[in-house]
Amino acid sequence: MEKKLIDDCFYVEQKRYGMWGSADKDGKSLITSLTEEECVRATRFYLKGMQEGFDTPVKVYDSKVSRKL
Repeated sequence: MEKKLIDDCFYVEQKRYGMWGSADKDGKSLITSLTEEECVRATRFYLKGMQEGFDTPVKVYDSKVSRKL
């Protein structure tokens, strides 16, 4: 399949079984998604987070149950 250069920063291409994948300019795989649009959106979000840092979550849940069910 043909690769598309997005934002002069990363490539997206259709993979096997209709999935879409993105890779940086060095060819390192980044994101796999069901649609091209979602792959582009998720890759932009991921790269922005890697560059600027990800927000810390507002709430964190643990898996403990404090009483019997």
